[in-house]
Amino acid sequence: MEKSKVRKTEQIPTAANMMDRLPRDIVIRILSRIPLTYLIQLKLVCRAWRSLIQDPLLASDHFSNMANNDPSLIIQSHLPDRYQLFFTDLSHDSQGNLISKKPPCPVEQMFLKDSCNGLLCMRDARDRALYICNPFTRQSIELPKVNSPAQLGPLEFGFHPTTKEYKLVHIGKKYCPSNTNQSIVEQHSEVHVLTIGSLTWRNLGTIPHRFIRKASKVIINGRLHWISKPKKRYSLPSLLISFDLETEQFQEVPKPDCCGSGSGIYKCFHRLMILSGCLSISAYQNGQLGIWVMKEYGVKESWIKEFNIEASLPRVLRKPMLRGRFVVNPYPFVRVICSLKSGEILLEYGSRTLVLYDPQLETYKKLTFPEMPTWFKIIVHVGSLNWLDTPLNM
Repeated sequence: MEKSKVRKTEQIPTAANMMDRLPRDIVIRILSRIPLTYLIQLKLVCRAWRSLIQDPLLASDHFSNMANNDPSLIIQSHLPDRYQLFFTDLSHDSQGNLISKKPPCPVEQMFLKDSCNGLLCMRDARDRALYICNPFTRQSIELPKVNSPAQLGPLEFGFHPTTKEYKLVHIGKKYCPSNTNQSIVEQHSEVHVLTIGSLTWRNLGTIPHRFIRKASKVIINGRLHWISKPKKRYSLPSLLISFDLETEQFQEVPKPDCCGSGSGIYKCFHRLMILSGCLSISAYQNGQLGIWVMKEYGVKESWIKEFNIEASLPRVLRKPMLRGRFVVNPYPFVRVICSLKSGEILLEYGSRTLVLYDPQLETYKKLTFPEMPTWFKIIVHVGSLNWLDTPLNM
């Protein structure tokens, strides 16, 4: 009996000799479906496995498989533990309890700025240095600083699928004399671009648009998109502006008439997002959040209003604070984070609460995990094997 047991054990293939028994492309297909944290551990098995885990083909295949699933999230705590990062893939039980993990890469005193192809753009809170890092592979590179007198504005991270280049776009405030009246000073935006791998930023000059520093942006078709702010309080409605990461040109994109023809940004708050692969915009007005989707990119007539959501935190989820006789709702604004394959929509209320909304049943479910911060920043992020020396060419 003892000899029989030994022979059976010897016949069982182990992970270490899988590469000897199967073609490399088959091994890559198998590994591309394994959770990221396990792949990082396999890298420590031996030199052969280290080489395999760092194979750009595996990185691309794995990222494609993960991107086809429901979106994952990176959450950075602002309170109580500032700078702490959490990663969750939105798996949860019937009670709304998320499964979260802390990425192995320490991010002490680093602000989360943006995410692209599994890479994070971080800013050091002390000396304002910029970094591109992968929180799972523990790799990071420091970027050159922006040499500009313009005041700090939006900083966005993007990738163009044709040029295969990663770029950072910095938009700073700059005050210039008016073209019509030199005694009048107008606010413009000064644009600087850094191609990852280059040593210096390039100054593209100024553009006659104003961008909100904390405004939402999205990237689609190799273009970054923002909502520009009107120059004056009672001016024309805000515009939807795009920046082509290949040609480095700005242009206006038609947006829906979601707030009427005469409402400015002060009467209607806009946010951008990607829903089902389409450019989308949410418009907050009169206590309701309307979500519009551009079914055909660049075509104004293709904008369709698909959802209308209660903008304040639903009553079933409220834990109001009492001040005398008044009940104060601590989460007055809602932001759409992403959509799931099930058709549900992930909402964030006041940077304090995550809610999963089912538009078919019109139900709300609060999502949380044991270490859930009381105040946080959240972005969609797909963890990847994106090695900084050979970044993903998706």
